[in-house]
Amino acid sequence: MHCLPFLLASLMARPSSAFATVTGSHGFRRDCANRYTHTGTHTSKANAFLEVRGGALHLGPSEAWSAYNQALEAYPLAVKSLTAGVILGAADLTGQALEYSKRDVSSTSTSSSSSSSDMKVAEETSPPTVDVARAVRFAVFGLVLQAPWNHFYYNILDGVLPPTQDPFTATTAIKTIIDQFVQAPIFTVLIFAFLGALEGKGVEQIQNQLEENYKDTIIANCKWLW
Repeated sequence: MHCLPFLLASLMARPSSAFATVTGSHGFRRDCANRYTHTGTHTSKANAFLEVRGGALHLGPSEAWSAYNQALEAYPLAVKSLTAGVILGAADLTGQALEYSKRDVSSTSTSSSSSSSDMKVAEETSPPTVDVARAVRFAVFGLVLQAPWNHFYYNILDGVLPPTQDPFTATTAIKTIIDQFVQAPIFTVLIFAFLGALEGKGVEQIQNQLEENYKDTIIANCKWLW
């Protein structure tokens, strides 16, 4: 399996990534807090945003986003898990499209310098099919492992080191170091092990994959941050 999806999943374990913001411990109440008064109970007010038009229910972009935020507050772990599953599944499909695009460009350049018979064979070659099973595995990974890990990890981390209003503080630096050099290496091992198990690989095969790709994934993860 290519290293790109592993790197993406590893990056998503960091608070600097967009997904980590979604799965952070504070939720998204910035917009909703200005529109509603918190009653002390975690009940979803998504229905308040629904508008009936011609017998059908419609949500505008801002209303849909606010409804999502309300659901995130009411059911944080469930919403984060579903979000992670959708994002990782879609990300893997995108990665497959990019991989195919690169192969297509490479084969085109190769065909331009080959004989006419080789060009005919290349033209008749059918495009690769989408690996739906791989995308499903990443979606399951996001649903079952990625989101719950982020949810509880960042809750614990914020409990030990509460967030500061100013992002440029010693607390932020310490949390970044913990994320990068403690949490990310551990979670990356879990990524390889979990996805390997979903592929039906044994312990020895997973160990071989770690030996082959783990170091490169960690280095790429560090380069992305620094």
